[in-house]
Amino acid sequence: MNRRYVVVLAALVGMLLAYAAVLNIRQAPWIGSNARAVEQRGPLSDAERANIEIFEKVSPSVVQVVAAQSAANPLSEESEGGVASGTGFVWDNSGHVVTNNHVVQNANEVAIRFASGEVTRADIVGTAPNYDLAVLRIRSARGLPSPVAVGSSSDLKVGQFAFAIGNPFGLDQSMSSGIISALKRRLPTSSGREIANVIQTDSAINPGNSGGPLLDSAGRLIGVTTAILSPSGTNAGIGFAIPVDIVNRVIPDLIRNGRVPTPGIGIVSASEADAARLGTEGVIVVRTVPGSPAERVGIRGVDLASGKLGDIITAADGKQVRRLSDLTDQLERAGVGKTIELTLKRGSQSQNVNVDIVDIGRGQ
Repeated sequence: MNRRYVVVLAALVGMLLAYAAVLNIRQAPWIGSNARAVEQRGPLSDAERANIEIFEKVSPSVVQVVAAQSAANPLSEESEGGVASGTGFVWDNSGHVVTNNHVVQNANEVAIRFASGEVTRADIVGTAPNYDLAVLRIRSARGLPSPVAVGSSSDLKVGQFAFAIGNPFGLDQSMSSGIISALKRRLPTSSGREIANVIQTDSAINPGNSGGPLLDSAGRLIGVTTAILSPSGTNAGIGFAIPVDIVNRVIPDLIRNGRVPTPGIGIVSASEADAARLGTEGVIVVRTVPGSPAERVGIRGVDLASGKLGDIITAADGKQVRRLSDLTDQLERAGVGKTIELTLKRGSQSQNVNVDIVDIGRGQ
């Protein structure tokens, strides 16, 4: 082979190898290349726009509530122990904020953090342990966000959308969505009574959400988130909210008087377990409180000498009473100062009596 031909061939191979090397270098990931072109997306879906509108409308009115006992400073990021954190929302233009009672229970100092980041102190105006509700008043009420629009819980349906805005684990301005999973749940409170007609939702609710608003698809308040059912203490898809119809009845009393009346007739009832053991449906009257409306109309308790049952309340204003929460719900609907018609089962006979409703929270 001609020596000159070999040299030329070698030179051509070298040039090809060099060209391939340059291409590889240009395509290497560490070489700065132009940014990828942005793909233009289509319009947001109707559901997305609705979600965004709810959040932008309501979130400025949702606040973080930090409550501390006197030894701790609620405004300090370094406070240890004795500090509880939850959620609240602006109720009116006078600076009132609604939250859960258990968030501010036993607190001496309360701080409010707005969506803007502004922090201010607040005073506890009133608490209602029977409903796990509390009202705070912001000390500086100027330039407040708009109050959250109030809806109704009387016409809610299982399956309709529900939205929760709050501060789970201290992460502020967080929204979750889901549906109303069930209605007419019963929820025990720290006071020993039960809240009736509680809303169950699968919207994610975690520690820190307590006291925040549960909203419908129109952005209206339909409940106040209060508890979760979870072995782990985090969201398991079962959250509860106090229905807004109760909230709208209780909060004005707390603002005016610092407390809410506890409607009652002055009876001590047997537990549901005792009623079930006896195969009885209704509220078994164990005894009446001396001087109470129940005693005055002749309602009878258990005969302690013989152990014979006295009266069993089976209906209130025509509504069937299966358990104590059914009775207390009807008493609350009627209200203190009104009269309620009770159906009593006494032995094999039934009779109706009209009983005055009084505020048992103040005693007889």
